Amino acid sequence: MSNGLLRKTAVMLEMIKFQHTIFALPFALTGAILAAQGMPSLQTLALIVAASVCARTAAMSFNRWADAALDARNPRTSNRAIPAGELRRPFVLAVALGSAVLFVGCAAMLNRLAFWLSPVALVVLLGYSYTKHFTSLAHFVLGMALGIAPVGAWIAVRGDITATPVLLGLGVMVWTAGFDLIYACQDYEFDVREGLYSIPARIGIARALLLSRVLHILAVATFIGAGLAFGAGTLYFIGVGAVAILLVTEHLIVNPRDLSRINVAFFTVNSWVGMVIFAATAADLWMKSR
Repeated sequence: MSNGLLRKTAVMLEMIKFQHTIFALPFALTGAILAAQGMPSLQTLALIVAASVCARTAAMSFNRWADAALDARNPRTSNRAIPAGELRRPFVLAVALGSAVLFVGCAAMLNRLAFWLSPVALVVLLGYSYTKHFTSLAHFVLGMALGIAPVGAWIAVRGDITATPVLLGLGVMVWTAGFDLIYACQDYEFDVREGLYSIPARIGIARALLLSRVLHILAVATFIGAGLAFGAGTLYFIGVGAVAILLVTEHLIVNPRDLSRINVAFFTVNSWVGMVIFAATAADLWMKSR
């Protein structure tokens, strides 16, 4: 591989924040082990991981392509790869579409229901990029995009849908919408100036942060509901308690008068939520199998 291609790949991975796949992937793995009541086959697990990576790559690449003009006008994002001239828009779109095709291919190799629902998932994943131009529900559409992960993984293993993955997906949706509200506060002035429909731009930073707290309370309640749905034991609920502590910490870090630590709250704290839920679920299933 040439140095030029290596550099372009590195820039691409940085642009789509590939390392933040850890936001959704642990929830996909949680859905998979719950559906299998243990470890799925290695082939199924590999396809779930591949589908998750391809879905996120498609979504993030498409978002950067669709938002290139906005990113160029926003001081916070003007140094991203496309506005900075490091990557060309047609290349980024090609990566997005190629990843989408691979995602559908992975779904087809899993089962029929996964294949038929994969275009629906792509509508949510790619359509999110345009929602902030016409609705304040954009934060919830992003939440839905991540909430697809446990539902899709469950379908991949079992080929059906029950209350457990739906509740887990709803928990992911409101958790994501909550932390996206925090992140969107950084762009309050820009969103107001551009007429974008972010919730902070519509109701102000203080109220947006309050709504974020409410959503995170709902997320914890929904994770508890998911645990009750699949008959979780003590270890799972200890994990949910740990998630509650993480979310309280996040809201202590950020307040309307000091947004300087948003990146710590957004990236560091939230990166642990999915991993804690997955670890608690895996431990709980292991204890039951003994």
